[in-house]
Amino acid sequence: MDDQLRYGMRGVSASKSEVHEAIKGLDQGLFPLAFCKILPDVAANDPAYCNLMHADTAGTKTSLAYMYWKETGDLSVWKGIAQDAIVMNIDDMACVGCTSDILLSSTIGRNKNLITGDVIATIIQSTVEFIEELKKHGVIVHSAGGETADVGDIVRTIDVGYTAFARMKRSDLIVNDIRPGQVIVGLASFGQATYEQEYNGGMGSNGLTSARHDVLHKSHSTKYPDSYDHNTNEKVVYIGSKQLTDTILIDGKEMTIGKLILSPTRTFLPVLNKVFEQHRAKIKGIIHCTGGAQTKVLKFAEGVHIIKDNLFSTPPLFELIQSESGTSWKEMYQVFNMGNRLEFYLEPQHAEEIIAIAKSFNIDAQLIGRVEEATENKLTIRSEYGVFEY
Repeated sequence: MDDQLRYGMRGVSASKSEVHEAIKGLDQGLFPLAFCKILPDVAANDPAYCNLMHADTAGTKTSLAYMYWKETGDLSVWKGIAQDAIVMNIDDMACVGCTSDILLSSTIGRNKNLITGDVIATIIQSTVEFIEELKKHGVIVHSAGGETADVGDIVRTIDVGYTAFARMKRSDLIVNDIRPGQVIVGLASFGQATYEQEYNGGMGSNGLTSARHDVLHKSHSTKYPDSYDHNTNEKVVYIGSKQLTDTILIDGKEMTIGKLILSPTRTFLPVLNKVFEQHRAKIKGIIHCTGGAQTKVLKFAEGVHIIKDNLFSTPPLFELIQSESGTSWKEMYQVFNMGNRLEFYLEPQHAEEIIAIAKSFNIDAQLIGRVEEATENKLTIRSEYGVFEY
């Protein structure tokens, strides 16, 4: 079945074209090419400062967490969900140079008949713990509380979202200025960073609807009917071969399929904070490869040809998803980060400095490509699976 048809039948989109069409006329903020919207300093009206506000959720990853928790009784997967929703906000904000003094507020909607108080308590406590972990690395996030609502009539299981706000000096901003001659340093989304407790499969919080339905066996639809939309065509509901508790061997250790896909979205804040302390002025662009994955950069550059010809070898998680789904490799790079979730654009002579900082946190990093001249935006991925143009 065609990839786009399968996504459409599941009610999702890799490109989010309808969303982008709906918002295309909205104000793009002070710096349209910045990775997140930058607003005037409306609080103090100081032209030397600006405001950032960002909202995001863990998406449909919560549905997989619900299934795994019901299957195993393991509440710890909800810790990852809290981290997922937080990181999707603060790591985006870090891409414009903001790594501290961030206010964070949660919005959680649950179906009380299915999601117990223990789950809510775990999510809230995990937020506190994650904020404390970031503090050890000089990243200061302040919890402003939030709202938890019982809305079972409109939420099937649970939706976990956060909104983040910060005020920062305009002189500290990093606004994407991606130009020919620059190189791209990529940071791995997989492995185990010094501040992580176990191996991270690198999933992030994008592509979970596809991953869940393409990898897991049809029996999950009967066992966990609350885990998916019953308006979805049954032909694309849980069409894989795996059970949640099937195991895969990674680096000599067994890990369940469920936990592998549920790996918390890695935060790069500790790395970014150190990079900004030492090399802020050298960074010409930062891209968080979330929605749109390896093609994300095309929204934040003008008139350049991005060439990625040295991406990381495909991590086990994405090999599993591709083998189960049969998704084309070209589409895989557009839906999943494929092991590369953060990119720095800078002059060639500074690349090794960034790589060294990442590796000091046990995060793999390498030169993954370069920028060349073009009349219009273009991306070329050269991989072991072929050459793909976007």
